[in-house]
Amino acid sequence: MDFELFYETSGVCTDTRKITPNCLFICLKGDNFNGNTFAAQAIEMGARYVIVDEAGYANQTNIFQVADALSYLQQLANHHRRKFSIPVIGITGSNGKTTSKELISTVLSEKYNVHFTAGNLNNHIGVPLTLLGLNSTHEIAVIEMGANKFGDIAELCAIAEPTHGIITNIGKAHLEGFLNFEGVLKTKRELYESIAQHQGTIFFNADDEILCDALPAGVSTFSYATTSNAAVTGHLLALNPFVSMTWQTEIYSSETIQTQMIGKYNFYNFLAAIAIGTFFDVSPEAISKAIADYTPVNNRSQVRKTDRNTLIMDAYNANPTSMKSALESFAFIENEAKLAILGDMFELGTESEAEHAKIVELVATLGIQGLFVGTRFGAVISDAATLHFADKEAAVKYLTVNPPVGQLILLKGSRGIGLESLIDLL
Repeated sequence: MDFELFYETSGVCTDTRKITPNCLFICLKGDNFNGNTFAAQAIEMGARYVIVDEAGYANQTNIFQVADALSYLQQLANHHRRKFSIPVIGITGSNGKTTSKELISTVLSEKYNVHFTAGNLNNHIGVPLTLLGLNSTHEIAVIEMGANKFGDIAELCAIAEPTHGIITNIGKAHLEGFLNFEGVLKTKRELYESIAQHQGTIFFNADDEILCDALPAGVSTFSYATTSNAAVTGHLLALNPFVSMTWQTEIYSSETIQTQMIGKYNFYNFLAAIAIGTFFDVSPEAISKAIADYTPVNNRSQVRKTDRNTLIMDAYNANPTSMKSALESFAFIENEAKLAILGDMFELGTESEAEHAKIVELVATLGIQGLFVGTRFGAVISDAATLHFADKEAAVKYLTVNPPVGQLILLKGSRGIGLESLIDLL
Protein backbone atom coordinates (compact mmCIF):
# COMPACT_ATOMS: atom_id res chain seq x y z
CA MET A 1 0.00 0.00 0.00
CA ASP A 2 1.16 3.53 -0.76
CA PHE A 3 1.18 5.35 2.56
CA GLU A 4 3.29 8.24 1.31
CA LEU A 5 0.21 9.98 -0.10
CA PHE A 6 -0.68 10.86 3.49
CA TYR A 7 2.47 12.95 3.88
CA GLU A 8 1.48 15.15 0.93
CA THR A 9 -1.79 16.10 2.63
CA SER A 10 -3.00 18.12 5.61
CA GLY A 11 -4.31 15.03 7.40
CA VAL A 12 -6.95 12.31 7.19
CA CYS A 13 -10.70 12.81 7.01
CA THR A 14 -13.50 10.23 6.85
CA ASP A 15 -16.56 12.52 6.97
CA THR A 16 -17.46 14.96 4.18
CA ARG A 17 -18.97 17.26 6.81
CA LYS A 18 -15.50 17.73 8.27
CA ILE A 19 -13.33 17.95 5.16
CA THR A 20 -10.32 20.23 5.42
CA PRO A 21 -8.44 21.66 2.44
CA ASN A 22 -5.75 19.37 1.00
CA CYS A 23 -6.75 16.38 3.19
CA LEU A 24 -6.62 12.65 2.45
CA PHE A 25 -10.21 11.44 2.40
CA ILE A 26 -10.71 7.74 3.19
CA CYS A 27 -14.06 6.25 2.15
CA LEU A 28 -15.35 4.00 4.90
CA LYS A 29 -18.51 1.90 4.88
CA GLY A 30 -21.16 1.56 7.56
CA ASP A 31 -24.41 -0.31 8.02
CA ASN A 32 -26.36 2.48 6.36
CA PHE A 33 -23.86 4.22 4.09
CA ASN A 34 -21.14 3.60 1.52
CA GLY A 35 -18.35 6.16 1.74
CA ASN A 36 -17.20 5.32 -1.80
CA THR A 37 -20.18 7.24 -3.15
CA PHE A 38 -18.70 10.45 -1.70
CA ALA A 39 -15.33 10.12 -3.47
CA ALA A 40 -15.88 12.69 -6.22
CA GLN A 41 -17.66 15.04 -3.82
CA ALA A 42 -14.68 14.92 -1.46
CA ILE A 43 -12.34 16.07 -4.25
CA GLU A 44 -14.76 18.87 -5.14
CA MET A 45 -14.83 19.96 -1.50
CA GLY A 46 -11.04 20.29 -1.31
CA ALA A 47 -9.56 16.88 -0.59
CA ARG A 48 -6.22 16.32 -2.32
CA TYR A 49 -6.50 12.54 -2.53
CA VAL A 50 -9.25 9.99 -1.90
CA ILE A 51 -8.97 6.31 -0.99
CA VAL A 52 -11.79 4.00 -2.14
CA ASP A 53 -12.21 0.23 -2.11
CA GLU A 54 -14.57 -0.14 -5.06
CA ALA A 55 -13.05 0.09 -8.56
CA GLY A 56 -15.95 2.01 -10.06
CA TYR A 57 -15.11 5.11 -8.02
CA ALA A 58 -11.34 5.22 -8.67
CA ASN A 59 -9.54 7.21 -11.38
CA GLN A 60 -5.95 6.42 -10.28
CA THR A 61 -5.13 10.14 -10.54
CA ASN A 62 -6.37 11.51 -7.26
CA ILE A 63 -8.86 8.78 -6.31
CA PHE A 64 -7.05 5.51 -5.59
CA GLN A 65 -8.41 2.04 -4.99
CA VAL A 66 -7.24 -0.27 -2.19
CA ALA A 67 -8.54 -3.70 -1.19
CA ASP A 68 -10.23 -2.44 1.97
CA ALA A 69 -10.42 1.23 3.03
CA LEU A 70 -10.73 0.51 6.76
CA SER A 71 -7.68 -1.76 6.70
CA TYR A 72 -5.81 0.94 4.80
CA LEU A 73 -6.69 3.48 7.50
CA GLN A 74 -5.54 1.17 10.26
CA GLN A 75 -2.30 0.15 8.55
CA LEU A 76 -1.55 3.76 7.67
CA ALA A 77 -2.02 4.69 11.33
CA ASN A 78 0.38 1.95 12.43
CA HIS A 79 2.90 3.01 9.76
CA HIS A 80 2.72 6.60 11.02
CA ARG A 81 2.87 5.61 14.70
CA ARG A 82 6.15 3.73 14.07
CA LYS A 83 7.82 7.00 13.04
CA PHE A 84 7.67 8.10 16.69
CA SER A 85 9.79 6.81 19.58
CA ILE A 86 7.79 8.70 22.21
CA PRO A 87 5.88 6.99 25.05
CA VAL A 88 2.43 5.84 23.91
CA ILE A 89 0.09 5.20 26.85
CA GLY A 90 -2.87 2.92 26.16
CA ILE A 91 -5.93 3.23 28.41
CA THR A 92 -8.82 0.81 28.65
CA GLY A 93 -11.29 -0.33 31.31
CA SER A 94 -14.98 -0.91 31.91
CA ASN A 95 -15.46 2.48 33.56
CA GLY A 96 -13.47 5.70 33.80
CA LYS A 97 -11.51 5.42 30.51
CA THR A 98 -12.39 8.85 29.18
CA THR A 99 -12.15 10.63 32.53
CA SER A 100 -8.78 8.97 33.26
CA LYS A 101 -7.54 9.88 29.78
CA GLU A 102 -8.48 13.51 30.38
CA LEU A 103 -6.89 13.60 33.84
CA ILE A 104 -3.70 11.84 32.73
CA SER A 105 -3.34 14.16 29.74
CA THR A 106 -3.98 17.20 31.93
CA VAL A 107 -1.30 16.16 34.42
CA LEU A 108 1.28 15.25 31.75
CA SER A 109 0.59 18.53 29.93
CA GLU A 110 2.15 20.34 32.89
CA LYS A 111 5.52 19.19 31.49
CA TYR A 112 5.04 17.73 28.00
CA ASN A 113 3.33 18.41 24.69
CA VAL A 114 0.72 15.66 24.90
CA HIS A 115 -1.34 14.24 22.04
CA PHE A 116 -4.45 12.46 23.29
CA THR A 117 -7.74 10.99 22.15
CA ALA A 118 -10.38 13.61 21.42
CA GLY A 119 -13.70 12.91 23.15
CA ASN A 120 -14.26 9.16 23.22
CA LEU A 121 -12.92 8.29 19.74
CA ASN A 122 -11.66 5.01 21.12
CA ASN A 123 -12.68 2.37 18.57
CA HIS A 124 -11.22 0.76 15.44
CA ILE A 125 -11.69 4.05 13.55
CA GLY A 126 -11.11 6.58 16.33
CA VAL A 127 -7.77 5.12 17.46
CA PRO A 128 -6.23 5.27 13.95
CA LEU A 129 -7.50 8.82 13.45
CA THR A 130 -5.96 9.82 16.78
CA LEU A 131 -2.59 8.28 15.87
CA LEU A 132 -2.60 10.05 12.52
CA GLY A 133 -2.73 13.35 14.40
CA LEU A 134 0.76 12.76 15.84
CA ASN A 135 3.41 15.24 14.73
CA SER A 136 7.04 16.01 15.52
CA THR A 137 6.15 18.39 18.36
CA HIS A 138 4.43 15.73 20.45
CA GLU A 139 6.37 14.22 23.36
CA ILE A 140 3.79 11.73 24.76
CA ALA A 141 0.62 10.17 23.35
CA VAL A 142 -2.36 9.04 25.44
CA ILE A 143 -4.65 6.69 23.52
CA GLU A 144 -8.04 5.59 24.84
CA MET A 145 -9.13 2.11 23.76
CA GLY A 146 -12.72 0.89 23.97
CA ALA A 147 -14.08 -2.61 23.48
CA ASN A 148 -17.48 -4.20 23.13
CA LYS A 149 -16.53 -7.66 21.86
CA PHE A 150 -13.73 -10.22 22.01
CA GLY A 151 -10.42 -9.21 20.47
CA ASP A 152 -11.12 -5.46 20.23
CA ILE A 153 -8.25 -4.42 22.51
CA ALA A 154 -5.76 -6.75 20.80
CA GLU A 155 -6.72 -5.18 17.47
CA LEU A 156 -6.23 -1.65 18.78
CA CYS A 157 -2.91 -2.56 20.42
CA ALA A 158 -1.66 -3.97 17.11
CA ILE A 159 -2.35 -0.55 15.58
CA ALA A 160 -1.14 1.72 18.40
CA GLU A 161 1.68 -0.46 19.81
CA PRO A 162 1.50 1.16 23.28
CA THR A 163 4.69 1.33 25.33
CA HIS A 164 2.79 1.90 28.58
CA GLY A 165 -0.71 0.99 29.64
CA ILE A 166 -3.40 1.14 32.28
CA ILE A 167 -6.68 -0.71 32.82
CA THR A 168 -8.84 1.55 34.99
CA ASN A 169 -10.99 -1.36 36.21
CA ILE A 170 -12.78 -4.45 34.95
CA GLY A 171 -16.53 -4.60 35.46
CA LYS A 172 -19.84 -5.56 33.90
CA ALA A 173 -19.96 -3.49 30.72
CA HIS A 174 -21.04 -4.50 27.19
CA LEU A 175 -22.00 -7.97 28.42
CA GLU A 176 -24.04 -8.42 25.24
CA GLY A 177 -20.81 -8.63 23.24
CA PHE A 178 -18.67 -10.38 25.86
CA LEU A 179 -21.29 -12.87 27.14
CA ASN A 180 -20.01 -12.70 30.73
CA PHE A 181 -17.55 -11.03 33.11
CA GLU A 182 -14.78 -13.47 32.19
CA GLY A 183 -15.10 -12.33 28.58
CA VAL A 184 -14.65 -8.72 29.66
CA LEU A 185 -11.59 -9.66 31.71
CA LYS A 186 -10.01 -11.64 28.88
CA THR A 187 -10.42 -8.80 26.39
CA LYS A 188 -9.24 -5.98 28.66
CA ARG A 189 -6.22 -8.07 29.66
CA GLU A 190 -5.10 -7.97 26.03
CA LEU A 191 -3.63 -4.53 26.81
CA TYR A 192 -1.47 -6.02 29.57
CA GLU A 193 -0.32 -8.77 27.25
CA SER A 194 0.64 -6.29 24.53
CA ILE A 195 2.63 -4.16 26.99
CA ALA A 196 4.42 -7.26 28.29
CA GLN A 197 5.34 -8.38 24.77
CA HIS A 198 6.92 -4.99 24.09
CA GLN A 199 8.74 -4.85 27.45
CA GLY A 200 6.73 -1.82 28.49
CA THR A 201 5.36 -0.60 31.81
CA ILE A 202 1.91 -1.22 33.28
CA PHE A 203 0.30 1.20 35.73
CA PHE A 204 -2.17 -0.53 38.04
CA ASN A 205 -4.41 -0.06 41.07
CA ALA A 206 -2.90 -2.28 43.77
CA ASP A 207 -6.18 -2.11 45.73
CA ASP A 208 -7.93 -3.98 42.91
CA GLU A 209 -7.41 -7.73 43.30
CA ILE A 210 -8.75 -8.46 39.82
CA LEU A 211 -6.17 -6.18 38.20
CA CYS A 212 -3.38 -7.53 40.39
CA ASP A 213 -4.22 -11.11 39.45
CA ALA A 214 -4.36 -10.17 35.76
CA LEU A 215 -0.77 -8.86 35.63
CA PRO A 216 1.52 -10.92 33.36
CA ALA A 217 4.58 -12.44 35.02
CA GLY A 218 7.79 -10.45 34.78
CA VAL A 219 6.26 -7.25 33.42
CA SER A 220 7.48 -3.84 34.61
CA THR A 221 4.86 -2.15 36.82
CA PHE A 222 4.15 1.10 38.68
CA SER A 223 1.39 0.99 41.28
CA TYR A 224 -1.04 3.29 43.04
CA ALA A 225 -3.33 2.47 45.96
CA THR A 226 -4.60 3.52 49.36
CA THR A 227 -2.18 1.13 51.04
CA SER A 228 1.44 1.86 51.85
CA ASN A 229 3.03 -0.74 49.57
CA ALA A 230 2.35 1.18 46.34
CA ALA A 231 4.61 3.66 44.55
CA VAL A 232 1.92 6.33 44.96
CA THR A 233 -0.59 6.21 47.79
CA GLY A 234 -3.66 8.35 48.29
CA HIS A 235 -6.23 9.03 50.97
CA LEU A 236 -9.84 9.97 50.33
CA LEU A 237 -10.63 12.53 53.02
CA ALA A 238 -14.21 13.46 52.15
CA LEU A 239 -16.93 13.68 49.50
CA ASN A 240 -18.53 17.07 50.04
CA PRO A 241 -19.79 16.31 47.37
CA PHE A 242 -16.42 16.79 45.66
CA VAL A 243 -13.44 14.53 46.26
CA SER A 244 -11.08 15.88 48.89
CA MET A 245 -7.82 13.94 49.06
CA THR A 246 -4.09 13.78 49.74
CA TRP A 247 -1.35 11.73 48.06
CA GLN A 248 2.14 10.62 48.90
CA THR A 249 5.31 9.03 47.56
CA GLU A 250 8.46 8.06 49.45
CA ILE A 251 9.75 11.62 49.13
CA TYR A 252 6.61 13.78 48.94
CA SER A 253 3.36 14.36 50.80
CA SER A 254 0.74 16.65 49.33
CA GLU A 255 -1.41 19.15 51.13
CA THR A 256 -5.18 18.56 51.03
CA ILE A 257 -6.44 18.81 47.45
CA GLN A 258 -10.01 19.97 46.92
CA THR A 259 -11.03 18.67 43.50
CA GLN A 260 -13.97 19.62 41.31
CA MET A 261 -15.24 16.06 40.77
CA ILE A 262 -17.49 13.80 42.81
CA GLY A 263 -17.39 10.10 43.55
CA LYS A 264 -15.04 7.59 45.13
CA TYR A 265 -14.56 6.11 41.66
CA ASN A 266 -13.00 9.41 40.56
CA PHE A 267 -10.65 9.29 43.54
CA TYR A 268 -9.01 6.31 41.86
CA ASN A 269 -8.98 8.10 38.50
CA PHE A 270 -7.13 10.96 40.22
CA LEU A 271 -4.65 8.50 41.74
CA ALA A 272 -3.99 6.93 38.33
CA ALA A 273 -3.19 10.34 36.83
CA ILE A 274 -1.00 11.23 39.80
CA ALA A 275 0.92 7.95 39.49
CA ILE A 276 1.54 8.38 35.77
CA GLY A 277 2.58 11.99 36.25
CA THR A 278 4.99 10.88 38.99
CA PHE A 279 6.43 8.14 36.77
CA PHE A 280 7.11 10.68 34.01
CA ASP A 281 8.74 13.16 36.42
CA VAL A 282 6.08 15.86 36.45
CA SER A 283 6.73 17.91 39.59
CA PRO A 284 4.49 17.03 42.56
CA GLU A 285 3.31 20.62 42.84
CA ALA A 286 2.31 20.70 39.17
CA ILE A 287 0.48 17.38 39.54
CA SER A 288 -1.52 18.61 42.53
CA LYS A 289 -2.40 21.86 40.75
CA ALA A 290 -3.58 20.00 37.64
CA ILE A 291 -5.78 17.71 39.75
CA ALA A 292 -7.30 20.60 41.69
CA ASP A 293 -7.98 22.70 38.58
CA TYR A 294 -9.53 20.00 36.37
CA THR A 295 -13.21 20.53 35.58
CA PRO A 296 -15.24 17.68 34.04
CA VAL A 297 -17.34 18.06 30.87
CA ASN A 298 -19.89 16.07 28.82
CA ASN A 299 -22.18 15.03 31.70
CA ARG A 300 -19.38 13.08 33.36
CA SER A 301 -19.57 13.61 37.13
CA GLN A 302 -20.53 17.25 36.80
CA VAL A 303 -22.17 19.09 39.68
CA ARG A 304 -24.63 21.77 38.61
CA LYS A 305 -26.53 24.08 40.93
CA THR A 306 -29.94 25.21 39.68
CA ASP A 307 -32.42 27.61 41.26
CA ARG A 308 -34.12 24.66 42.98
CA ASN A 309 -31.66 21.78 43.37
CA THR A 310 -28.08 20.57 43.12
CA LEU A 311 -27.56 18.06 40.29
CA ILE A 312 -24.88 15.40 39.96
CA MET A 313 -24.75 14.77 36.22
CA ASP A 314 -23.42 11.32 35.39
CA ALA A 315 -25.71 10.57 32.47
CA TYR A 316 -23.17 9.89 29.74
CA ASN A 317 -23.09 6.14 30.23
CA ALA A 318 -23.98 3.40 32.71
CA ASN A 319 -23.34 -0.25 33.46
CA PRO A 320 -23.84 -2.30 36.64
CA THR A 321 -20.38 -1.55 38.00
CA SER A 322 -20.49 2.21 37.43
CA MET A 323 -24.12 2.42 38.61
CA LYS A 324 -23.29 0.62 41.88
CA SER A 325 -20.24 2.82 42.45
CA ALA A 326 -22.18 6.01 41.75
CA LEU A 327 -24.98 5.03 44.13
CA GLU A 328 -22.62 4.07 46.94
CA SER A 329 -20.78 7.37 46.59
CA PHE A 330 -24.10 9.23 46.43
CA ALA A 331 -25.23 7.55 49.66
CA PHE A 332 -21.97 8.62 51.33
CA ILE A 333 -22.56 12.32 50.62
CA GLU A 334 -24.12 14.14 53.55
CA ASN A 335 -27.38 15.78 52.47
CA GLU A 336 -30.82 15.59 54.07
CA ALA A 337 -32.84 15.36 50.85
CA LYS A 338 -31.52 13.14 48.05
CA LEU A 339 -33.07 11.70 44.88
CA ALA A 340 -31.50 9.26 42.40
CA ILE A 341 -32.96 9.43 38.89
CA LEU A 342 -31.73 6.28 37.18
CA GLY A 343 -32.09 5.26 33.54
CA ASP A 344 -31.84 1.82 31.95
CA MET A 345 -28.44 0.23 31.41
CA PHE A 346 -27.96 -0.93 27.80
CA GLU A 347 -25.99 -3.80 26.23
CA LEU A 348 -26.29 -6.28 29.11
CA GLY A 349 -27.72 -9.15 27.06
CA THR A 350 -29.06 -12.06 29.10
CA GLU A 351 -27.80 -10.46 32.32
CA SER A 352 -30.02 -7.39 31.89
CA GLU A 353 -32.95 -8.38 34.08
CA ALA A 354 -30.81 -9.65 36.96
CA GLU A 355 -28.52 -6.60 36.91
CA HIS A 356 -31.40 -4.11 36.85
CA ALA A 357 -33.03 -5.95 39.75
CA LYS A 358 -29.79 -5.67 41.75
CA ILE A 359 -29.73 -1.90 41.24
CA VAL A 360 -33.35 -1.52 42.39
CA GLU A 361 -32.50 -3.58 45.49
CA LEU A 362 -29.34 -1.53 46.13
CA VAL A 363 -31.30 1.74 46.04
CA ALA A 364 -33.65 0.35 48.66
CA THR A 365 -30.80 -1.01 50.79
CA LEU A 366 -29.01 2.36 50.76
CA GLY A 367 -32.20 4.13 51.75
CA ILE A 368 -32.15 6.43 48.72
CA GLN A 369 -35.31 7.73 47.11
CA GLY A 370 -35.27 6.43 43.54
CA LEU A 371 -36.97 7.42 40.32
CA PHE A 372 -36.43 4.89 37.54
CA VAL A 373 -36.71 5.53 33.79
CA GLY A 374 -36.87 2.84 31.10
CA THR A 375 -38.50 -0.46 30.22
CA ARG A 376 -35.60 -2.55 31.56
CA PHE A 377 -36.12 -1.19 35.07
CA GLY A 378 -39.87 -1.49 34.53
CA ALA A 379 -39.52 -5.23 33.95
CA VAL A 380 -38.13 -5.79 37.46
CA ILE A 381 -40.15 -3.26 39.50
CA SER A 382 -43.33 -4.67 41.01
CA ASP A 383 -43.73 -2.36 44.00
CA ALA A 384 -46.41 0.18 43.13
CA ALA A 385 -44.83 2.66 45.55
CA THR A 386 -41.62 2.79 43.50
CA LEU A 387 -41.53 5.66 41.03
CA HIS A 388 -41.03 4.23 37.53
CA PHE A 389 -41.61 5.65 34.06
CA ALA A 390 -41.32 3.82 30.75
CA ASP A 391 -39.42 6.67 29.06
CA LYS A 392 -38.09 10.17 29.60
CA GLU A 393 -41.27 11.73 28.20
CA ALA A 394 -43.34 10.11 30.96
CA ALA A 395 -40.76 11.22 33.53
CA VAL A 396 -40.95 14.77 32.20
CA LYS A 397 -44.74 14.81 32.70
CA TYR A 398 -44.39 13.63 36.29
CA LEU A 399 -41.60 16.05 37.18
CA THR A 400 -43.49 18.96 35.62
CA VAL A 401 -46.36 18.36 38.06
CA ASN A 402 -44.16 17.24 40.98
CA PRO A 403 -40.92 19.26 40.73
CA PRO A 404 -38.33 18.40 43.42
CA VAL A 405 -37.04 21.35 45.43
CA GLY A 406 -34.01 21.65 47.70
CA GLN A 407 -32.65 18.22 46.81
CA LEU A 408 -29.32 16.71 45.83
CA ILE A 409 -30.16 14.77 42.67
CA LEU A 410 -28.09 12.09 40.93
CA LEU A 411 -28.83 11.50 37.24
CA LYS A 412 -27.27 8.27 36.03
CA GLY A 413 -28.16 6.13 33.00
CA SER A 414 -27.10 4.97 29.58
CA ARG A 415 -26.76 7.72 27.00
CA GLY A 416 -29.70 6.45 24.97
CA ILE A 417 -32.17 7.12 27.79
CA GLY A 418 -31.50 10.88 27.50
CA LEU A 419 -31.70 11.86 31.17
CA GLU A 420 -30.02 15.19 30.36
CA SER A 421 -33.39 16.29 28.95
CA LEU A 422 -34.69 16.42 32.53
CA ILE A 423 -32.24 19.10 33.64
CA ASP A 424 -34.47 22.08 32.84
CA LEU A 425 -37.18 20.65 35.11
CA LEU A 426 -34.81 20.22 38.03
